Amino acid sequence: MKILLVDDEQLQLIRLENTVKKVLPDAEILSFTNPKKAYEDTIDMKLDIAFLDIEMPLINGINLAKKLKKNNPFINVIFVTAYDKYALDAYNIHASGYVVKPVKVEKVKKELDALKYEVELKPTKLLQVKCFGNFEVFKDGKPLKFHRQKSKELFAYLVDREGSSANINELNAVLWEEDHKSYLRNLIVDIQETLKEAGIEDVFIKRYSECFIDPTKIDCDAYEYKKGNPDAIRMYRGEYMIQYSWAIFDDKDYY
Repeated sequence: MKILLVDDEQLQLIRLENTVKKVLPDAEILSFTNPKKAYEDTIDMKLDIAFLDIEMPLINGINLAKKLKKNNPFINVIFVTAYDKYALDAYNIHASGYVVKPVKVEKVKKELDALKYEVELKPTKLLQVKCFGNFEVFKDGKPLKFHRQKSKELFAYLVDREGSSANINELNAVLWEEDHKSYLRNLIVDIQETLKEAGIEDVFIKRYSECFIDPTKIDCDAYEYKKGNPDAIRMYRGEYMIQYSWAIFDDKDYY
């Protein structure tokens, strides 16, 4: 997660940075006292969150937010100010939050837990899998295209299994009410060919009448949620692979 902090008062900026670090110790934080330099130095960056003081010289926080949103339309802007008279302005530019100084850990945590836009998990593998909301698969950030929609659903089920194998009979029962085992074999071949074309064929394993995925080869929001990753926990809005009727995410054991 990449976070921008801008406050023209050095002491206030240090306090803000220390507070954010307590809530998000693993985040990459970029701090600036000069709003113009903050914009120029981050213009080509993908920013997830910006904490912006409102009353600043050169560029005030409202105008800086507008400029940042031109390059990062889904950036979460949280205003930090000693006054509450700017609440309407913050609302008008669709800010994610509003914190009145002095900034405290509890308030920052509350705003981060209610971000307007999802924060993307930092990719570590070639294949990224999104289970929250609609199920989607990406290779290096670009959607992976299966030749058949049922192939994608089959892959989704194996992701849900988290590395446990599933035999042909089980897969047939999940995907159809009738017997389609012969067509199921075509789906397996489709997955193998799609992953091979993408250079990631080792993600999917087929052995005899069973198949499974190697969960260590993919980035997955649901897996990160279960590990306690705070970014993944914030991403979960109660929806899991919503296009598939069989998909159920049991989240009660992971808070």
